[in-house]
Order: sequence, then C-alpha cells, then structure tokens
Amino acid sequence: MQIKSVFNPAILGALREYSFHRFLKDLVAGIVVAVVALPLAIAFGIASGVSPVQGLTTGVIAGFLISAFSGSRFQIGGPTGAFIVIIYGIVQQYGYPGLAIATIMAGLILVAMGAFGLGTIIKFIPYPVTVGFTSGIALIIFTGQLKDIFGLEIAKLPADFFEKMGSYFHHYQTVNPWALLISAFTLLTCIYWKRITAKVPGSLIAIVLSTAAVQLLDIPVETIGMRFPDIAGGMRIPMPAIPVIKFSEIQALVSPAIAIALLAGIESLLSAVVADGMTGRRHHSNTELIAQGIANIFSPLFGGIPATGAIARTATNIKTGAFCNISGIVHAILLFGVMLFLGKWASMIPMATLGGIVTIVAWNMSELSAFRRVLTSTRSDAFVLIVTFLLTVIVDLTVAIQAGLLLAAVLFIKKMSEAINVTKMLEDDVAPDRDNDPLDIRQREVPKDVDVFEIQGALFFGAVDKFREAIAITGQRRILILRTRHVLTLDATAVHTLEEIFAESTRSGVTLLLSGVHSQPLVVMQKTGFLEKVGLHNVFTQIDDALARAKELTR
Repeated sequence: MQIKSVFNPAILGALREYSFHRFLKDLVAGIVVAVVALPLAIAFGIASGVSPVQGLTTGVIAGFLISAFSGSRFQIGGPTGAFIVIIYGIVQQYGYPGLAIATIMAGLILVAMGAFGLGTIIKFIPYPVTVGFTSGIALIIFTGQLKDIFGLEIAKLPADFFEKMGSYFHHYQTVNPWALLISAFTLLTCIYWKRITAKVPGSLIAIVLSTAAVQLLDIPVETIGMRFPDIAGGMRIPMPAIPVIKFSEIQALVSPAIAIALLAGIESLLSAVVADGMTGRRHHSNTELIAQGIANIFSPLFGGIPATGAIARTATNIKTGAFCNISGIVHAILLFGVMLFLGKWASMIPMATLGGIVTIVAWNMSELSAFRRVLTSTRSDAFVLIVTFLLTVIVDLTVAIQAGLLLAAVLFIKKMSEAINVTKMLEDDVAPDRDNDPLDIRQREVPKDVDVFEIQGALFFGAVDKFREAIAITGQRRILILRTRHVLTLDATAVHTLEEIFAESTRSGVTLLLSGVHSQPLVVMQKTGFLEKVGLHNVFTQIDDALARAKELTR
C-alpha cells in the first residue's frame, strides 16, 4: 500500500492553487472562526472537568494539526461538546493523567485505522446508533450545566446521571437567582442575536455583556477565576511533557480510548461530509483519520484534551469564504494570541454564562427531529435508538455504542433471514414475476420424480434453518434441483447445510442438481470442496440444462 494512497493532506493540493487574494479570504475566515471557537473552547474545557486553559490549548494545538494534515480543505478541529461526557467520566475516575494516556491511545488507534484504509468503515455505523448516543450525550451535557445555570453550591458534582440529579435535589435551596438571570440572558442572546448579525456569534456578545455587568455591578455569582484561581495571572500553554504511563492502568483505559477514537472518527468524518455537501469537493477519509490521530497524540503532550472536527465551526469557515486549511491554521494562531495577551480577562467570565452557552450546544446536538423520525420508523430501529440512548445516559458511551452496534447487527441478520424465500416450484403459488419471467418453470416440462426449489435472498447462517426446513427429504423424489439464480451470496454455514442435504440425498438415492449458481457462491463452493462432492456435471447455468440432466437420469 502506498503512503500517498492513505495519507494525502488536502492543504498540499490547495497550496498549488494559492494566491495572496485567497490568503486574505482565509485570513478573514480564520478570524471569524477564532471568535466562534474562543468561548466554546473555554466552556468545553470547564464542562469536561478540566480547566479553561486546557480547552484553549486543545483549540490551539489540535486545531493547528487538524488543519495542517486534514483530508478536507475546510475542516476546523478542536474540543467539541460530544467529548464532554467521556472526558468528564475519565477525569473523575483516573484524573487528567489517565485522560492523557487514553487520548494518546485513541490517537494511535485513529492513525492505524487511517493507515490501514479503514476510513470508510466508520460510515457503516447505523443511523439509529448515531442519533441515540448523540441525543444521550446532549441530555448529559445539559444536566451537567444545571449547577452553573442555577448557581448551586455543590462542591463536587457526581459523574453518574442519577447521583447527579439527586445532588441537585439535595442542594435546591442554594439556588442563586442572579446566576439564573445571567443564564437566561445568555440563552436569549445566543438565540436571538443572529437576527441582528451572524458575523459575530451571540455567545461572544453574551460573554462580553454579562462579564461587564458582573464586574461593574458587583453581582454575586461565581466566575471562572473563583473556580480556577491559577488563571488570574494569565494563560500559558505548558511545555510538552510525556505523561507518566502506568501499565496497570492501560488495560482499564483501552475501552475509553476506543470510545474516544470512534467518536473522533465519526464526528470528523461527518464534519468532512457536511463540508463536501456545502462546497462540492470530496474529502479523503483515511487522511482525515490520520490527521485526527496526530492531533490527539500531540494534544495531551501540551496538557490538552481529545479533539475532533467541529461541524458548526467548519460550516462557519465555509460560509465566511475560506479557500483552504490556512484559515484553520490562522484560527489556531489567533487562539494562541488570545491566551498570551487576553487570558487573564477570562477569569472574570461568569460560570452562569458558560452554562448557558453549553446548554445551547447541547440543544443543537440533541437532534430532536431526527430522534422523532427514527422513533416513528421501524420497530427495530426505534428499539436500537432507545437502547443506545438509555445506555449512554445511564451507563456510559462505550457500552452504548457497543450494545447499539450489536443490536443493530442482530436485528439486521434477523431481517435478512426473514427475507429469504424458498419455493417449491409447480406447487407453491409464491413465485414473483412468474407472468413476466421467460425462465418460468411452468413453461417447461418437469419429470414426475423431480422436485425443483427456487431460493431467493442471501443464503447465510441466519437463513439456513428456514432453508433447511423447506428442503425436506422425501422418498418420492429421485432428483432434487436447487435453483439459485437469485442467491448472490453464500457463507460457510450455508455450504455446510448444502453438504448435509447432499449427504442425506445420496443416502436416500436422490441426485442433487444445482442451477443458476452465481460467481460468489460458485467460488465458495469450490474453495470448500463442495463443488467436487456434488460434481461439476451436476452444476448448471440455466434451468433448461438442469432439467435435461434430470430427464437423462430418470429414464
């Protein structure tokens, strides 16, 4: 496999077409995206159970690397709301060192997936599973913000959903009306500011106005500086350091690492697909996974958290007129500048404001319309959706994804097994398109002692029982013809069943003939030795040849 086939950063092709005019477009887009990303990076860092510095650090380091190596020209990377639940749980259980190790492991997994050309496999995750865990994450994010929205005095918020809700109930008497008022103002500003202008995000306006009000009017609410006193002197990206790896913890962190890798892969590829739809270009999925992997390997070395492609920021990047990934690099450099020169002002931002901003993010993630659509579709899809959603909220995301995928696979196998149709020709009335079928068996002479069965659908392990029951061996037949012109796939279990039918037929003095065998089943039969057992002289392309052979044997 050539390296270029799996790793071909989009920026390389874009730079061959670059000009000063296009740089100006990227510069403007990068500034706008940085303005959008600034409050989100701070809010996501705090909501994830780490510091605002770590959220911004992720925006700088991961944002730069994702833009530099992405398989999409317009991908903007950084911390996202989808990771809040995973990060918070890992930090609560293993601390930040555990999160750093899990993130690096996830980065290595992503690089390996991209290197082995698995960029398209993630796209096969069923839609009900994606909607289920996304909606579950949104609910957990929202409930995690109730402490700051209501200004509740809770020393340490539990990670478990029910324990968290119980903690809110026990501390309801500590509600701060001022915090609730600021949160409401933030929500209304984020919702309605876009009616005034979409060039400046409502979240930034809410931060500026609420921070000014709290400082000028001395409103008694908690600020970032009160919760994180270390940032009062400014924000700095720490020097890179390799986290201390305890091999005893690696095994426990494998599952969280896989969850981070899957979520980063899904989110980044979804973002790249959205960018393709908006621009008409095509991203390179394997390169995208490698870029996400690189970003997640290096982000923890500087104290950052997991990162991925951000759909909203990528869409903003495109709408603002970006030409290529240079805009994402500009956005990362500007975030770095904010940390250096304006970081100390971030300590004045009210926590209630950030709670309101993250609540808007949770609402946008909730996908209520998609949830309702899947819920009212098929019963199996609705079941997968509900189970994935509940497990995300009650247990954790890793278990939810695993269970959702397993359920979806089992239910799909069930559907496929029900779709197979085995018809005894000339007796059963169920034979689709008989009137328009030039190869209809009714138009042919079938000897008296010959049974013809037509199989329609995939013949695999989930369908062999139904097939086996339909092909009942009786003493009345001398020839058994299996017509497989509508069987495109065959697996080892199906071949084993055919071998059993062949053995029973031979013991009963019945000759087994096959008609209309396609290439894939034929190859499988040949590799497993079944073709040699039944004999090439008993395998035919057309039903007429099989009937001629039957007449020859019944003379």
